[in-house]
Amino acid sequence: MALDNKMAGKDLNDDDIRDKIPLVAKDHPDHKSRFSVAGVEFGGPLIPVMGGPNTVENEEMIVKTAKGIKASGGHFLRGGAFKPLTFPYRSEKYYETREQGLEWLQVAKKETGLPVVTEVMDVAKIDVVAKNSDMLQIGTRNMQNYVLLTEVGKTGMPVMLKRGYGSSLRDWLMAAEYIALEHDRLGQQQQIVLCERGVVSNHTHRAGSRFLLDLQVVPAAQDVTHLPVMTDPSHATFWQPWVKPMMLASIGAGADGLMLEVHPNPPEAAVDPLQCSSLEQFDEMMKAMRPVAAAIGRTLDA
Repeated sequence: MALDNKMAGKDLNDDDIRDKIPLVAKDHPDHKSRFSVAGVEFGGPLIPVMGGPNTVENEEMIVKTAKGIKASGGHFLRGGAFKPLTFPYRSEKYYETREQGLEWLQVAKKETGLPVVTEVMDVAKIDVVAKNSDMLQIGTRNMQNYVLLTEVGKTGMPVMLKRGYGSSLRDWLMAAEYIALEHDRLGQQQQIVLCERGVVSNHTHRAGSRFLLDLQVVPAAQDVTHLPVMTDPSHATFWQPWVKPMMLASIGAGADGLMLEVHPNPPEAAVDPLQCSSLEQFDEMMKAMRPVAAAIGRTLDA
C-alpha cells in the first residue's frame, strides 16, 4: 500500500513498504488480519484485554489474579516468569521465578481457562516458554534482537511484539517483518500483534514516569500494516491513576487490544507497584471500557 510521499520524509516511504516490509504491509486500504489465539480473536470487532502482574510471584497470587481477570471479562492472562530488569542485580524484591513461574501460569490457566501470554528473552528458553504459553511476547528491550525474532518466528506461534521505547514506526514494522518472514516460510498466516508501550520523551508530566504513551502511532501503524495494534497503558504511564484515561483513549484511537498490569495487592507487587491496578480497579476499568468500545462499533465481549 503506497504512502503519500509528501508525508513520508522522516519515516517510512514507498520504497520501504515495497522492499523491506512486504509481508506486514497492507495490500489495499481495507486489508486487516484477523486470527484467533486459543479462541480469542484479534483484528476483528473484539478488543482483547490482557491482564496480570509484571512478575509471577507465586502460585496462589497468579491463580487469584487469573480468577479476578476472568470474572471481570478479561481475555488473556499475562505474567512475567522470565523478567528483564534495567539493572543486573537480583534480590528478595527483584527476582524471576523462571520455569517455576511458567508452571504456575499453567496452573492458573487450568483453573480459569484463560490463555497465557508471557515474555521470552533468550533463544535457549524459547522451547520451554512456548510449551507453557499461547502467545509469545517480545519485550521492548528485545524488539531489535533479530536473532531472537527469527527463532521465535520459526516456532509458528502467535507473537506480541512490543515497540522499543526509542524506536520509530519504521523500526517497529521492520522488526515485525523478521517474524512474518518465518511465518511465511512455514506457509502460515502472520499471527503478530504489535503493542505500543510508551516512548522516551523530554517531558513525561511526572517525575516518576519514564515514558509517554504514543497514541498517534496506533492510526499511523494502521495506515501501513494489516497487523492488529494494541497498547500497554500501564508500562507507558508508570502511574496507575493515568492508566484508565489512557486505556479509554486507546480504544478511541482504534487500538485492537489492551494490556493492563493487574495485581491482587499493588503496594506489595514485586516490580512496578506504582503502575499496577488492583482486581477491583481492573473490574471497574472493564466496565468503563464497554460503552466506549460500543460507541465505535467494537466490543469487549467475546
